[in-house]
Amino acid sequence: MKLSTKGRYGVRAMFDLALHSNENIVPLKSVAQREHISEKYLEHLFASLKKAGLITSVRGAQGGYRLAVPPEEITLGDIIRVLEGPVAPAECVVKGTETEICSRASECVMHRVWARIRDEISEMLDSITLAEIVEEQRKLKEEGYMYYI
Repeated sequence: MKLSTKGRYGVRAMFDLALHSNENIVPLKSVAQREHISEKYLEHLFASLKKAGLITSVRGAQGGYRLAVPPEEITLGDIIRVLEGPVAPAECVVKGTETEICSRASECVMHRVWARIRDEISEMLDSITLAEIVEEQRKLKEEGYMYYI
């Protein structure tokens, strides 16, 4: 499975919001500058994330975005599913469409293999929260300033 720029940039933008969640509202322009993502592209991504209830927006001169729920409750899986769609290595194992797409699903060993891969990827993505990534970033920064004599 390879993520498109939508998924990769969306995760980076959400990470940025989580990293700056102590600020009340984070301007889109700030996220775009820090993450080196076009503002127009971010607007498109944030519209999807807002519709999914992961972020909220505030209009006006002092407007911007913030997480709609705490970073501990948002997983990479949540973000990627909103922006990329279902996580599946093959069309025949997209949940809810197995029998519609492939009439051989019940007798195909590869269907079972693809389903196992889908489940493992989903489990991994759903086990990583934005809060964990923020904590990793803070540890990484702390390690960068360690001096040994």
